[in-house]
Amino acid sequence: MEYLQKISEGLKQLTAVAVSILALATVLQVLFGPNVAFFPVDVVGNIVNITKALGSEGLVGLVAAWVLLTILNKQ
Repeated sequence: MEYLQKISEGLKQLTAVAVSILALATVLQVLFGPNVAFFPVDVVGNIVNITKALGSEGLVGLVAAWVLLTILNKQ
């Protein structure tokens, strides 16, 4: 069971790094526009698309957003 705890901790750390990179990419794109050399992906556009998709799904979208927030807050 100890290896499952190690895997869980590793995934938590990986999620924390991914969220930090996402936040950095969002701030850079807001400051410098969509042509940021470090992040060739339209981060803000993708966040808007995900939000629209969750919003158009109604109750299922709310449940999915709640699940994602619960997972991210368990760090």
